[in-house]
Amino acid sequence: MISTLIFIISLIAASLIALKTRDKMYVIEETRYGDEKNFQAGWLIKPLGLFILGLIVSMVQPYAIEKIDAGHKGLKINLVGNQRGVSSYQYKTGWVVYNTWTEQVLEFPTYQQHIEYEDQGVILKGGFSATIKPTFNYSLREDAIGDMFVNLRRDIKDVEQGWLKNAIIGAVNDVANTWEVDSIFNHRQAFEASIVLECNVRLSKWFNVSQLRTNIVPPDALQESIINKTKAIQQAEASEQQALAAIAEGKRKVAVARADSAETIINAQAAALAIKIKQNQLSPLYIEYIKAQNWDGKLPTTMAGGSGTFLNIKN
Repeated sequence: MISTLIFIISLIAASLIALKTRDKMYVIEETRYGDEKNFQAGWLIKPLGLFILGLIVSMVQPYAIEKIDAGHKGLKINLVGNQRGVSSYQYKTGWVVYNTWTEQVLEFPTYQQHIEYEDQGVILKGGFSATIKPTFNYSLREDAIGDMFVNLRRDIKDVEQGWLKNAIIGAVNDVANTWEVDSIFNHRQAFEASIVLECNVRLSKWFNVSQLRTNIVPPDALQESIINKTKAIQQAEASEQQALAAIAEGKRKVAVARADSAETIINAQAAALAIKIKQNQLSPLYIEYIKAQNWDGKLPTTMAGGSGTFLNIKN
């Protein structure tokens, strides 16, 4: 930007000089054919020289200006020194002017960054291999940005794909080596939480790591074994539920049978009681009365028995 400003200023200055001295552009000479205008090449020396000088200065001048955006922290580094080529650094915000020959300005984000790495192979406890595709968030410790640059001499994008990637994959590998296969897939949340803990132990000097997901995928043979085991567990649970249901159904049938039996007994007892009551109420005199009430007035034509013969008088 500074080079552009120098070029524009030199162009404007050359144009103003040319405009101010334009009366010297031509010299009028009298000839036998009349007055003639002769162009004066010397008139171009001053404005053209100023323009060329400005162009050269804009091309070779070492200064630059850069704006540090919001949510970032700028690091102005003095490259002339003995400490890994850095003698000092300063934290900057806003517009920063620096000498590109001896200084460097880098911009580092101070807010959460999301990273996704490509597939990586890891070894689990017992020698099983698995594939992970780690994704996570990280943030830089603002007070440690300068120390990180002095040690790594890389901008943040290079650090993400180099040092940080190796550290994350190394932490995942080391934690995975202590976990059984079944435990990882049955307790994935705890597994990934332990990786986050290990990452922050290793990276806390410069980074804070959070929201890590391994997206771990077991090998095909192991995956099939896990699926079969899961199916077996599900089938066992289904059988157990069926057994519980059968027991409950049996208890229900016993309860129904008991209720039906109790109802039958109660009805039988009631019928017996009713008969007993009727028997107690039926005296011989009452029975004769019932007979008389039900007699239609006709006598049998013949009745034989031990008591003699009963004849129909009317006949």
